[in-house]
Amino acid sequence: MQTNPTYSSLVAVGDSFTEGMSDLLPDGTYRGWADLLAGRMAAVTPGFRYANLAVRGKLIKQIVDEQVDVAAAMQADVITLVGGLNDTLRPKCDMVRVRDLLTEAVERLAPSCKQLVLMRSPARQGPVQARFRPRMEELFTVVDELADRHGAVVVDLYGAPSLSDQRLWDVDRLHLTAEGHRRVAEAVWQTLGYDPEDTEWRTPIPATVPPRWLARRIADARFARQHLLPWIGRRLTGRSSGDGLPPKRPDLLPYEH
Repeated sequence: MQTNPTYSSLVAVGDSFTEGMSDLLPDGTYRGWADLLAGRMAAVTPGFRYANLAVRGKLIKQIVDEQVDVAAAMQADVITLVGGLNDTLRPKCDMVRVRDLLTEAVERLAPSCKQLVLMRSPARQGPVQARFRPRMEELFTVVDELADRHGAVVVDLYGAPSLSDQRLWDVDRLHLTAEGHRRVAEAVWQTLGYDPEDTEWRTPIPATVPPRWLARRIADARFARQHLLPWIGRRLTGRSSGDGLPPKRPDLLPYEH
């Protein structure tokens, strides 16, 4: 891979991870790693263009149906594709179908860009993630195989010790904090061949005194009330947090800070 390449456009495809939750801005919108990456790329490439088609809650079938053809038609230099993880977190998940849909997405996107970027998504430490870990790792095996077959690059966030730290995850325990998104942007930046700005993004943050038992129980109760129970309710009723929401950057337009 070339060093300090010149990419003139970026299209991001996926779900809440790529939309930018929970990197909340003062105006109530989300930033996230893809916006941060676009900002860096725009700073070194005049006229740089960026689109973000990702919408929270999307399953891989929805990503294929709603985003892939749109992204392919944009003919961007770089396309990032992260999807399938929401499927693995469902009580029932057909991993063969997930593999086939992800394969379809890669086969349609890879020929339409100069560089397709895939990811092994980060995983927070905890019992919920431990339960679904075998599915996640099966998904990542598919990602690696597809990258080898189609000339994509893989950003290994799953293997980064820093991103498993609970302190880099929001109170919903599903999305990274602003610092977590910053580290992901750095990881993709380096994978694309740009000079590192943070060579220690994989390094865990310094240890701190863990919260007391009572504080942990209060946090657990708040998490269950505000996030877990609504999440379960959406699963039981077939709804998604992204229902009716449009992409935040649906068009490939010049990126301005």
